[in-house]
Amino acid sequence: MVGLKLNPEIKVAGTGLIKALSGLFAVTSLALALLTGAANPGSAASRIKDVTNFEGIRDNLLVGYGLVVGLNNTGDTLADGHFTKQSLLAMLERLGVKPTEAGLSSKNVAAVMITASLPAFARQGSRFDVTVSALGDSASLLGGTLLVSPLLGADGEVYGVAQGQVAVGGFSAGGDAETVTKGVPTSARIANGAIVERELKFDLASLKSINISLRNPDLTTARRIAQAMNAFLGTDAARPSDPGTVKLRVPRGYENNVVGLLTDLEQLRVEPDQLARIIIDEQSGTIVMGENVRISTVAIAQGSLTIRITETAQVSQPGPFAEVGDTTTVARTDIQVDEGADNKLSVVSSGVTLQDLINGLNSLGIGPRDLITILQAVKAAGALQAEIMVM
Repeated sequence: MVGLKLNPEIKVAGTGLIKALSGLFAVTSLALALLTGAANPGSAASRIKDVTNFEGIRDNLLVGYGLVVGLNNTGDTLADGHFTKQSLLAMLERLGVKPTEAGLSSKNVAAVMITASLPAFARQGSRFDVTVSALGDSASLLGGTLLVSPLLGADGEVYGVAQGQVAVGGFSAGGDAETVTKGVPTSARIANGAIVERELKFDLASLKSINISLRNPDLTTARRIAQAMNAFLGTDAARPSDPGTVKLRVPRGYENNVVGLLTDLEQLRVEPDQLARIIIDEQSGTIVMGENVRISTVAIAQGSLTIRITETAQVSQPGPFAEVGDTTTVARTDIQVDEGADNKLSVVSSGVTLQDLINGLNSLGIGPRDLITILQAVKAAGALQAEIMVM
């Protein structure tokens, strides 16, 4: 076997090449790690589609009036001048029937209001759900059928027509001594019970600019959304105009393809910023605190004054063989005052995190009702760095 010897210069050059490749691999690994970290954001990051609304993509509210027939003697009372009776007469006249008011005594008809939400970009002929609610004194809509009824928009135009069998989620039954009611038998739904008759004209694909509204307006969040969009598009196409709106200019490559643009952008993730805010519900005693709520070091003393008044009636009667005196009842009152001497002054240190703040407040051993008063007092003392909102 013949052994080959490498030139020393070639050997040195090969060693340098190996070191250079090793350094390149190290840089590549670092870049991949950074990209992996960017692709897997923190748990606090949310998609843009979850924190914003795009201009033009919205539902429209519809309302209508109609009659539900086929009830089992649970309809409206058709008294003289009642709107249900007038509606029934008008409907029968349109169908070629001319009844007299004296001949209308049925309890199987109920006047109802119809509410619905027309989905965005609903096309003519498509169906959507409607909700039917009793308007008169009907006891139940169970087993009824809604007659064809127009659905109007805010502009007074007809955008849909509803009709169909109503589905009631509750019932009512009873006798002379007891009545049982489950749910709301005077409210019902009709799945796919309405048909779109008129479309809302809105050409999304040809827009040159789009307004993106934030569901929780905030300056920092609006700027982060604009920065995330510009980083993805590689151009300065998005700019926040106010805390609740980001204006997006359709860039090159997306002309007449706004749907594709929004599809790409709505998947981007941003971390919404939060205000330091405390929400208090006085009725239920519920307290909700944001993550950024902070309390400066403050001393708190919480005590309660308890007064107990006990009335004990005692009988007073004359002694044995007494010639004068009557048996009477004498009131005896016992009053005890408890000032809560065991409650001492406690120091709540400045909270670094929300958990530290909760632990400090819980160390006082107080309930939600007293905690509401303490938070309001701490805010008045200037030691609470947060906004308090009372519902």
